[in-house]
Amino acid sequence: MASDKAFLDFILERLSLLEEVAYRPMMKEYIIYYRGKVIGGIYDDRFLIKPTAAALRLMPDAAFVSPYEGAKKMLAVSEVEDKEFLKELFDAVYEELPARKK
Repeated sequence: MASDKAFLDFILERLSLLEEVAYRPMMKEYIIYYRGKVIGGIYDDRFLIKPTAAALRLMPDAAFVSPYEGAKKMLAVSEVEDKEFLKELFDAVYEELPARKK
């Protein structure tokens, strides 16, 4: 099932407190970048983020789900209405992601 562009637009609006958020369509889904690093994505109209220690600390009850068959599991973000929480989450997760490959 492909993700709806309207859901992506909704999530991007929820991330409006952050600068340098970008996305890229990939196989009818959307990869989300923050300050140049892949941080998560929209898969089957679900907002998923990489399961870093910070993400687990900030979302201890988040469900682990696979974005697609055969993929590593990610965390489902359920608190999409809280812009301040999303900013805190993205900033914390960003610090734990590996440096961009050149």
